[in-house]
Amino acid sequence: MKLVWKIIANMVGIWLASLIVPGITLPSSEGILQALGVLAVIAVVFTLVNMIVRPLVKLLSFPIYVLTFGLFALVVNALMFLLTGWMTAQIGFGMEVSGFWAAFLGGLVTAIIASIFGGIQESRSKK
Repeated sequence: MKLVWKIIANMVGIWLASLIVPGITLPSSEGILQALGVLAVIAVVFTLVNMIVRPLVKLLSFPIYVLTFGLFALVVNALMFLLTGWMTAQIGFGMEVSGFWAAFLGGLVTAIIASIFGGIQESRSKK
């Protein structure tokens, strides 16, 4: 159930990022169900990238994390967002990310939304 919450949080975060951040566009779709399906695929890819690739990058770049007092995490988040855009383009669900700064802001928006959803889930599980 926790994985489903992460995917939903990433769906909402990516959708909001595409609305707020210039340079992030989602593929056009014919209806709401198709749009939700495309967004779900993109969110699943983003979640998998964050679960598989991100820990490896964090491990390999640990000295940079220490030197920047953790601020390098924002750069890694942007790179994961760029990687998601590239991967979804390869499988035909192309989320377009125009550059590093668009990925940086998109990753930031998505991380904030995911944190809010995580807090909601945490408070619901304590009851």
